[in-house]
Amino acid sequence: MAHQINHDECIGCGACASDCPTDAISERNGAYVVDEGMCIDCGACNAFCPVGAIAPAE
Repeated sequence: MAHQINHDECIGCGACASDCPTDAISERNGAYVVDEGMCIDCGACNAFCPVGAIAPAE
């Protein structure tokens, strides 16, 4: 299961993107998004998000 970013909580710092081992997170139109096809569900992004805006997709 891929992770997803809650855009209401995201502060746009980019910590998640820089720590993703598969480069599955990128900035698009001013918001960070997870490419579900590239996400390996490792949780690294969630561990480094300073506001806890990332969680496993439902």
